Amino acid sequence: MTTKHVLIEELDNVMVVKLDRPPANALDLSFTRELEAALGDTENGRTGSLVLTGTGDFFSAGLDLKLVPGYSQDEQREMILALGRLVGRLYADPRPTVAAVNGHAVAAGTLLALACDYRVGPRGDYRYGLTGARVGIPYPVAAQTVIESELDPATRRILVLGATQLGPEEAVHRGILDELCPADRVLARAVEVARERAALPADAYGKIKGQLRATALRRIRDANEGGDDPFLESWITADSASASAEALDSQ
Repeated sequence: MTTKHVLIEELDNVMVVKLDRPPANALDLSFTRELEAALGDTENGRTGSLVLTGTGDFFSAGLDLKLVPGYSQDEQREMILALGRLVGRLYADPRPTVAAVNGHAVAAGTLLALACDYRVGPRGDYRYGLTGARVGIPYPVAAQTVIESELDPATRRILVLGATQLGPEEAVHRGILDELCPADRVLARAVEVARERAALPADAYGKIKGQLRATALRRIRDANEGGDDPFLESWITADSASASAEALDSQ
């Protein structure tokens, strides 16, 4: 089960979904739609658990800053809606979900990790953070809702307003990651956690998760279905495009 940029492998009762869009697994409109559809395919009639991971040195670098800042108004609107559906599907998935954060996870990459129930990361020289303020791209409702739900206020202030990037140890301290292990063990450890959680009563797990996230999921659903995200009419400005280009040049 694979698509152009998403690799899917079933390991007993664990579905492993790999982001495979070199060089950094960055999200453009097509890839976002593809990933959301792939996650939906893994849900069809299956219980068990889900592991989300990347390929290469990146879990995901977030939005594709070479493409997204140049989108037309209609494409920007579709990108917000597609990202909202992707985040909403992952955050609402009734199965245990584990992020095997194999490398760098920046901006929307960090967001995808936060939308999973448990996050395993690597020791080493890797970076994590929410850099929207640095590249001039605000967070739509679905993204902001997960950030508010998963991170404490002080961490949100530091990461979101400071566009700060953290190393692995600080990412654990701040709640982005739950545990670290050697880089070559990240996926195996995530699968272990996924299997442990898949052994829990599936129906109860899904219901309890739904209760825990009810307010957040309602807010995401209302934004996705109602089309009332405030950034649908104006998201990426000329300043955003300039800041994104500057960020790319500095890499």
